[in-house]
Amino acid sequence: MARRYDPERRQRIIDAAIRVVGEKGIAGLSHRTVAAEADVPLGSTTYHFKTLDDLLVAALRQANEGFAKVIASRGALTDPHADLAAELAGWMGEWLAGDRTGVELEYELYLAALRRPALRPVAAEWARDLADRLSHRTDPVTARALVALLDGICLQVLLTEVAYDEEYARELLARVIP
Repeated sequence: MARRYDPERRQRIIDAAIRVVGEKGIAGLSHRTVAAEADVPLGSTTYHFKTLDDLLVAALRQANEGFAKVIASRGALTDPHADLAAELAGWMGEWLAGDRTGVELEYELYLAALRRPALRPVAAEWARDLADRLSHRTDPVTARALVALLDGICLQVLLTEVAYDEEYARELLARVIP
């Protein structure tokens, strides 16, 4: 039987992995569950991603790109006159107000780096990239502190199911920004 050319297969596998993790958590991820979700042969998942960690790295990178798009869509990082604390609180609210599954998935993948060393460089890239973006508006130490604060606020909202309070977040962020 001739091979069918399918240039989108790798992307469909990544998208399927994200859906599987979103529904079942990382524990529910396997080449078999992803192949079924993507409607591809099992061999396709192992061809494109030799290990599950390889697949998780691709999924985390894609999740990181989605978060970066939210940040880039707002002008606070390029406009020196914008209220940085208000802008950061606003885009965090935008991110948390959207599909909660995506936010939960991103943090699940991010925290999976604790046990899966292959994910650590991607998680570190995310924090470093955000700090680099923020350092255009503040100093590098403050930028890293803002990343830590943003992470903490997001995790509290996700773990406690307390509604996101944009004014509270803005106040906290403003206290860190010189």
